[in-house]
Amino acid sequence: MSNEYDLVILGGGAAAFAAITEASSRGLSTAMVNTGLPIGGTCVNVGCVPSKRLLAMGEHAATPQENPFDAVQYGGESTVDWARALDGTDDLVEGFRRENYVDVAEHFETDIYEGYGELVDSEGRSPSGNRTQSGDTTTIEVVDGPDEGAKITGEKALVATGSSPWTPSIDGIEKVDYYTSETILEERDLPESILMLGGGYIALEWGQILHRVGVDVTILQRSERVLSGMEGQLGREIQRAFREAGIDVVTDNEFQQVRSPAADGGVEAVQRSVTVETAVDGDSRTFTADALFVATGVQPNSENIGLDAVGVETNDDGAIRVDEQFQTTNPDVYAAGDVIGEPELETVAAKEGNHAVKNAFADEDATIDYDAVPSVVFTSPEVAAVGTTELEYVDEHGTCSCRTVQMEDVPRAKAVENTRGLVQVVKHHETDEIVGVHMVGSRAADMIMEATLAVKFGLTVDDIVDTVHPFPTFSEAFKHACQAFRRDTSTMSCCVE
Repeated sequence: MSNEYDLVILGGGAAAFAAITEASSRGLSTAMVNTGLPIGGTCVNVGCVPSKRLLAMGEHAATPQENPFDAVQYGGESTVDWARALDGTDDLVEGFRRENYVDVAEHFETDIYEGYGELVDSEGRSPSGNRTQSGDTTTIEVVDGPDEGAKITGEKALVATGSSPWTPSIDGIEKVDYYTSETILEERDLPESILMLGGGYIALEWGQILHRVGVDVTILQRSERVLSGMEGQLGREIQRAFREAGIDVVTDNEFQQVRSPAADGGVEAVQRSVTVETAVDGDSRTFTADALFVATGVQPNSENIGLDAVGVETNDDGAIRVDEQFQTTNPDVYAAGDVIGEPELETVAAKEGNHAVKNAFADEDATIDYDAVPSVVFTSPEVAAVGTTELEYVDEHGTCSCRTVQMEDVPRAKAVENTRGLVQVVKHHETDEIVGVHMVGSRAADMIMEATLAVKFGLTVDDIVDTVHPFPTFSEAFKHACQAFRRDTSTMSCCVE
């Protein structure tokens, strides 16, 4: 393999593959150095692909218990072979990795170096460590792994090393073995009960998966509600849904200590006895389960990859500092994906990687409007949102023109006995343009795209009202929320236009 390329990439996930796709269309030569997770990164290996498959499996397992129709009777309770489920998931992941990543890299003639890579100093650097001019080559050295010792240079470099599960600083937690969203996929013998730290999408999705396959789950969240970064109604609604399903959700925790008698006895495997001591609303509480699952977020993989050597700066949280064109403080080095911080989404990482190449090699000034990026939590009911929340709008404008409709008032939801959820629309108080949409309910993940287009292209509530929607559908909930700005929706017939 050649060791000189137009673009060299540190990482092998969504941002990296979007970058080589764009680079190939421009006739550029590319190489990547990948370590940690196999080629494909978080999404295909331990994130979106396995978790969504297991969520669907759990939903099927829960069908007898959650069936809303008295006319339907099942013969008995369903059972789940967890080890078999993981075997099937592994097969799916392997297929995705081969077809969507390895084969793609071969198609674009991208050289892949396996091992731990670091950016290393090269020519054009002043004694202070600052690059004196743009246009010098950038070098990545493989310092560990199968291709150890290899050095590859590029006109430009892209750092796309992703992120890893983050563990908070709690007394005793370093002495306790625990699951993460990555290690749980290696566990064929699940415990009977789990304490889950965290209240974001990873905690909720995995909490529901484990509950539906028979694990007793308790979710412990620091803030006053789960999904604390989203519109408040969404977190409160999903908390109610989880509690009704039998998942204990405890908020307002101030964690004091984590301990395990098994750990004290020298057991190396995930302990079958873990205790979390906490204060809930000021009252001391103790929770005990067979195992602990830490789902408190992620941290950028920015340490020990040579950023200092080439003058690339990071923020306090470790995220690489980039401008709107994804250029770092070294003009020859760009960065994209989870390593530059929120939002840590596979599709966003891909868009960032694509734009980084456009900007690095053609000065296209390609940017992303993050306000028009939807986010989804694939629980049941689903949670989805795009744009400005009510609180954010009030903080900026001192007022809010918002309307919320309950899914129980939507004809399709009533017809299929699936009425959990709501849709809220936030519009500009002067122009009537839709600036935010937030929803909980069946098929919210699919419904959010109409709302995303509305936010992206500045559509008004009247634009949505004036668009004929198919009846009966869940998507009518969005239209009803827009109609609520114009009329009392409680007095409407099913198909009022």
